[in-house]
Amino acid sequence: MKKILIIFLCLMVTGCTVVRIDTDNIDNILSVVLSKDNELYNHVGKGYKYYIPREVSYIDTNEFNDKLYSNGIYYYLYVDAVSYYYKTEINYKEKKNVYYSKKIDGKKEGYLEITKQKDKYYIEFLYNYAKIEALVNEDEIKNVVLNASYILSTVKFNDNVIELMLQDDYLVNKEEVYDIFSSKNETNTNNQNTQESEEN
Repeated sequence: MKKILIIFLCLMVTGCTVVRIDTDNIDNILSVVLSKDNELYNHVGKGYKYYIPREVSYIDTNEFNDKLYSNGIYYYLYVDAVSYYYKTEINYKEKKNVYYSKKIDGKKEGYLEITKQKDKYYIEFLYNYAKIEALVNEDEIKNVVLNASYILSTVKFNDNVIELMLQDDYLVNKEEVYDIFSSKNETNTNNQNTQESEEN
């Protein structure tokens, strides 16, 4: 009885609430996780930080591209500090001929698109000027969307660091140009081959 009372008092004092997420529904995962303004973080990059869930491991960083891993699946995270700094608009139209397509509106914008490619499913999830891509089996989709939602919803940018890098032409003089706001369906075949070779 004392233990129950202590837990009750703790919840009353701290204002904590327990939210149960129905992970059987992708729409519900998005609405619950992305609606929270979460300040957690356990990984810091150049001008940004974010939270990596317990079951996901950090592997490597190349500029603004982080490689993560969980249960046999590679997550490719691209953080677009330049688009964040200039507040680039996200232009995405929902599609009917794919496995899943949803435009995300609100304080932060983005989209989630899942397309079938042979016997795999390609997840392209953009939110808050960061994008996660992964190639998964159908039974892994919901768990990957859940982990990606936690990661993307916690991305926070450091305006001072980004402004300093822009002034120093740190980002301007890079040879490769990334545009994470356009769908990669057209050029995704090469990415799929690369990801499949890494998984094997």
